[in-house]
Amino acid sequence: MTGAESLLQTLVANEIEVCFMNPGTSEMHFVSALDKVPGMRGILCLYEGVCSGAADGYARMKGKPAAALLHLGPGLGNSLSNFHNARKARTPIVAIVGEHSTAHLKYDAPLTADIGAFARTVSKEIRTVMSAATIGATASATIEAAIAPPGQISVLIVPADYSWLPSEAIGPVVRRPLRERPRSEVVEAAAWVLCYGKPAAIVLGGSSVNRRALDAAARLDAATGVRFFADRSAPRLASGRGFAIEKIPYFPEDASKALNGLKNMILVEAQTPVSFFGYPNTPGSPVPDSCTVSTLATREQDGTAALEALVLAVDAPAIRAEVASQVEDLPEGPLNLHAIGKTIARFMPENSIVSDEMVSSSAPVLVHLLNAPPHDQLTITGGAIGQGLPVAVGAAVACPDRKVLALEADGSAMYSLQALWTMARENLDVTVVIFANHRYRILDIEMKRTGAAGVGKSANDMLDLGRPSLDFVHLSLGMGVPASRAATAEEFILQFKEAVGVRGPRLIEAVL
Repeated sequence: MTGAESLLQTLVANEIEVCFMNPGTSEMHFVSALDKVPGMRGILCLYEGVCSGAADGYARMKGKPAAALLHLGPGLGNSLSNFHNARKARTPIVAIVGEHSTAHLKYDAPLTADIGAFARTVSKEIRTVMSAATIGATASATIEAAIAPPGQISVLIVPADYSWLPSEAIGPVVRRPLRERPRSEVVEAAAWVLCYGKPAAIVLGGSSVNRRALDAAARLDAATGVRFFADRSAPRLASGRGFAIEKIPYFPEDASKALNGLKNMILVEAQTPVSFFGYPNTPGSPVPDSCTVSTLATREQDGTAALEALVLAVDAPAIRAEVASQVEDLPEGPLNLHAIGKTIARFMPENSIVSDEMVSSSAPVLVHLLNAPPHDQLTITGGAIGQGLPVAVGAAVACPDRKVLALEADGSAMYSLQALWTMARENLDVTVVIFANHRYRILDIEMKRTGAAGVGKSANDMLDLGRPSLDFVHLSLGMGVPASRAATAEEFILQFKEAVGVRGPRLIEAVL
């Protein structure tokens, strides 16, 4: 058995069964071992940022790590933006990075780099294999670090010679950790706030915006009138008909208005709300100065169990969450964001997964999805665009029985469009909707908000995606994904119904 085979067997023994990869010369023994170690599914991605984003989406939906295999320092460098998002999501990922053979490092070959320096930007858990004999044990330690609550990227650097040298040792199976529950006095303090510290709000983040947590939230809302918000950076949100909660608004003025008048705010696996950016004469946090912020459950703790303990502490009665039954009229005429939102809400299959990277188009669509069938939403946790399509790939691999909807801004899609090729190759059940406004529309808004001097001709060229306009139908067909274009509400309805009614990847370019 080679070191590479020992590494793969250790991964499989620890229930890591998928590896998103873009390998190079240093990783050839890992690739060869795929045919010798049953139980590991290798998925090729044409760009390392797709590997990192797909591993993120997989782990968010599966609740356990995927592996990502990357080639040396430059390969890791190409993956960093989506690893940044995964770091903010606290996603457990095992990132395996090939290194030159130990004897070759002294030559400072063209691809030699400080891999640890790249890795430290997204992870504190970095291990380098020191011998072929210890590759399995080092892999197990890397896995153990990745799954420590709330989850993190754990990097394993593997010199090439330790992959090809013999190794008989498989790493141990790592015990899955249990999340700590908050102490009783913390729960009692939160109960006092709900009863006597009104008006109060609870902000849910981390893993605490799931259906079970929302059932507890519905009981707390009915019993105490506490308001609920979802952290904008929550990695996975249960939404749709039933007790669904809205995210804290993106723009600070809207967020300040939503939180205005609060006396108390309780955090559950969330941080105190902050603005994405600093603006002239605008506070960095929308939380009122007079509002006291406390924590019911940290990110490392079990927020769902904390909410259920709070239900008992306030003696909230059991209720049945009301299910919205409103069916909106189908839109007609020119295609706009509300028409898209209404159509998706009407026809999306129940239990779908939505990868949301709509950027400036997000708010008008998401308001309609509150009335959609129950589903999960995966958000851009770290703000680095180019996540939506890769995360959809990972979610579709993790949950092959669920329809995945990738709702994608056109500018963001171009950061990682190679994900379409992997969708086609793996026949993943993903419907992609491209919001084609041919512009970095969010930057039109931010140009005004930052107090910049405005959009002249040269500045406009930096925001405009025309000249030439992107043709997503041909781009998609070129990577093997069937595609169509919709310019009216009627066209979008027909195309979306058809896309979600069949299995496999589809793309719709929605012309706005």
